[in-house]
Amino acid sequence: MELSFGFIINIAIAIYLFMDARKRDKSAFFWAIIGLIIGPIVLGIYFIQTGRKGIGWTIVTLSIIWYIIAIVFGILAAILALFI
Repeated sequence: MELSFGFIINIAIAIYLFMDARKRDKSAFFWAIIGLIIGPIVLGIYFIQTGRKGIGWTIVTLSIIWYIIAIVFGILAAILALFI
């Protein structure tokens, strides 16, 4: 079975969120499941919610920029594929 790099990152984020949420008396399963599905944006939101706003906003901003770049390149690749 192949695992993509992004999915492995989401698993690591989910594990971190689960462990840290238990320490801070947050809903560990909720944060872990959402972190597994969505990934880095949820990690940033979690940091913002737990008072670590600087790193949280940095992660959210970089994640959104990364997703926008991925969408733009996907659209460009689809357009390019039409002409080849």
